[in-house]
Amino acid sequence: MSDTPRPDLLARGLFLEYLTIAWNVVEGVVAISAAVAAGSVALLGFGIDSFIECASGGVLIWRLRSETAGIDERAIERLEHRAERLVAVSFVLLASYIAFDATLALWNHDRPDASSVGIALTSLSLLVMGWLARAKQRTARDLGSRALAADAVQTWACLWLSAIVLVGVGANALFGWWWADPVAALALCAFLIKEAREAWQGEGSIEEPAG
Repeated sequence: MSDTPRPDLLARGLFLEYLTIAWNVVEGVVAISAAVAAGSVALLGFGIDSFIECASGGVLIWRLRSETAGIDERAIERLEHRAERLVAVSFVLLASYIAFDATLALWNHDRPDASSVGIALTSLSLLVMGWLARAKQRTARDLGSRALAADAVQTWACLWLSAIVLVGVGANALFGWWWADPVAALALCAFLIKEAREAWQGEGSIEEPAG
């Protein structure tokens, strides 16, 4: 555990969640606009995922602000458990949408046009999400918060989704591999469902990942 006072850790956690929501609102609007312009199902899914991440951030703000209000430890534990389950639900919603979106793209043989805005956005998202995920993981470890750790895992998932969209759109633009994005997205769904189960059962790790 960190030597940093708990109120400071809570403030750090809240800052990270507010930053997550702000970034994802911008990211979602830009991604959906680029998706409409390019006819990209992958970018559309990426944009909608940004708003699901906003919902997860809102859950964690609720949990952290409850503790800063001075609620007793037993009440905090109940809130922690409820927050973990709400984060788990957001995992399932995200996985469900990605699975549907990817299956539809495969069925329809969707071939999105190359989008310079989409490529730039997903590239930048790799950097932002990587930083946010690590910062959340450290704060979750210092606070001993499984709910914040579960939210950090979702941020990692968003980073991988950014990479998948970037590789998929790029592979289609360069090589005509229209199927690359939906196939990779379906593989990500298995990871999301596993993390949803662990968050629901309170098994999420609060350790910072190696690397």
